[in-house]
Amino acid sequence: MIVIAGICSVILAVAIIIGLIRVLTARDQGSRAVVSDLIYFSAIAIVTMLGIMVSSSIVLDVVFLSSMVGILATIALSRILTRGHR
Repeated sequence: MIVIAGICSVILAVAIIIGLIRVLTARDQGSRAVVSDLIYFSAIAIVTMLGIMVSSSIVLDVVFLSSMVGILATIALSRILTRGHR
């Protein structure tokens, strides 16, 4: 199980690096926002893999809380980019 979680962490780290490159080359703010969400949730997934490796329930609580904050940040950023229009 630890090997699989390690491989998943490496794949997610590669996704973060590719996302960072895409943030630098994106032309509009919407694309940057979407890729930033990808990077954020990939980082949360890496923390989840870490929680699986150490078998800690506290890490899972941190993951749940950071996921909620990430969703709220995504909603707030989309409202800012659309200037409050739906």
